[in-house]
Amino acid sequence: MVIIAGIIDFFTSLNGFFYLLAYLVGGIPFGLIYGKIFGGVNIRETGSGSIGATNVLRVLKETNPKIAKKVAILTMVSDAFKGILVILIAKIFNLTYEAQWMIAFLAVVGHCFSPFLKFEGGKGVATGVGVVAVFLPIEAILGLVVWGLVGKVLKISSLASLIGVLFGGLMTFVIHPEIPYIHTHAPILLIMFIIFYKHIPNIIRLFQRKEQKII
Repeated sequence: MVIIAGIIDFFTSLNGFFYLLAYLVGGIPFGLIYGKIFGGVNIRETGSGSIGATNVLRVLKETNPKIAKKVAILTMVSDAFKGILVILIAKIFNLTYEAQWMIAFLAVVGHCFSPFLKFEGGKGVATGVGVVAVFLPIEAILGLVVWGLVGKVLKISSLASLIGVLFGGLMTFVIHPEIPYIHTHAPILLIMFIIFYKHIPNIIRLFQRKEQKII
């Protein structure tokens, strides 16, 4: 009974409410929704099966190429903004920076292991970059620049994403040896871990030289 009471108290507290909200909002599969609305397709059943912008672009290029890039961009922005939104609301309620970083982490967890998709989901890149940008905009921008450059040259979305995330993460240690207010890189490392974990199939294909290019 004590354990149950403790769980109830946690999820009825303000922090607990925001943690749950972050996970649920993070789990909204915008790529799946937009694919059905604008392309009439279930992107989980076509292409790579991912709900991210890359698969949206790949699938819609075959069914409706005129809007494919626009819908992919909309997906990327939506996935980034869903984590940002909950953090900004948490700031209004004066939640601590530790709580805000937990919200950031849980938004990424929600995207990668969505409660609406039987705990499947996307790769977490857009959501991860979005939430980190709230706290460390310079590092997030640097990661995006590297992502864009690698993607432009090599045309391999997963490789560009991984290199961009890795570079942005490394820059946090260079620019902010101690993360402001929380003095630890733990949430950033956890977010990076989840992103790399979700990319394991891509990493295997990269080593096998079987990873698809975005043309």
